[in-house]
Amino acid sequence: MFPVTLMEERRLGRTGHQATILTMGGCGPGFVSQANADKAVRLVMDHGVNMIDVAPSYGKAELRLRPWIEKYRDRFFLAEKTLKRTKKEAWEELNQSLERLGTDHFDVYQFHAASTVKELDQILGKGGAIEAFKEAKETGLIRHIGITGHEDMRVLVKALELFDFDTVLAPVNIACMAFPDPVNDFRPLLKAARDRDVGVIAIKSIAKRRWIGEKLYNTWYDPLDDPKEVETAFRFTLSQEGVTTYSMPCDVRLWPSLLEAGELYRRMDEGEQDALIRHAREHGFKPLFPG
Repeated sequence: MFPVTLMEERRLGRTGHQATILTMGGCGPGFVSQANADKAVRLVMDHGVNMIDVAPSYGKAELRLRPWIEKYRDRFFLAEKTLKRTKKEAWEELNQSLERLGTDHFDVYQFHAASTVKELDQILGKGGAIEAFKEAKETGLIRHIGITGHEDMRVLVKALELFDFDTVLAPVNIACMAFPDPVNDFRPLLKAARDRDVGVIAIKSIAKRRWIGEKLYNTWYDPLDDPKEVETAFRFTLSQEGVTTYSMPCDVRLWPSLLEAGELYRRMDEGEQDALIRHAREHGFKPLFPG
């Protein structure tokens, strides 16, 4: 038996799901052995995490998670993604992902890594992937529709204006506020999400900057790994109004510190946030975008 979580839960917008403030980032298990993936998933479940965010592009993530989804499907709100932009391709990948994960539905299906308005036009236009999403929702294969982005927050704000999305996933971290730019400033996106009751899934909370020199973790950015710094960065992200949960990074070695931070979480006041932003400016933090 897995314990009842001591971790705070928050409503994921109009989906109504009470999500733990940490989400299992499916990328982590995708690049380790099944044995190590099993160990990581069990640790997450021991901490009561009740949401998974996964994608076909995350190595062998779908196959690594399948035994757990088959056995514990009712314990997880399952968020899946696709990089496909046409109806035909998205429909094929959706069904492939359902089969690989051993489930008959996804709680939310997301457009993965939307980067430009041109992409939005393709996704939402005639013959675009949105047509597959709508059919899948009508037939019960998916319950909610989401969108994700990594590069330009303005594109995600535009997406919320163009379509009635249920969730949005985006970077929310200290470095963005240390050197804010229209590309990386998440505040307009969080406001747009609040105004529309869109659930917000944060990513890259513990990103310090892009890699310089040797790459020590399976993350494309240089992550914080000191437990105290991890806790502080996580608190900052979850203290931004509108953020529901943070999807953990693509290296399971970083998960234990985050799980501890999740159970210790307390809101960071404005004074603490301002002090942390000043610290970030002085200690080498750099936004990932613009590059």
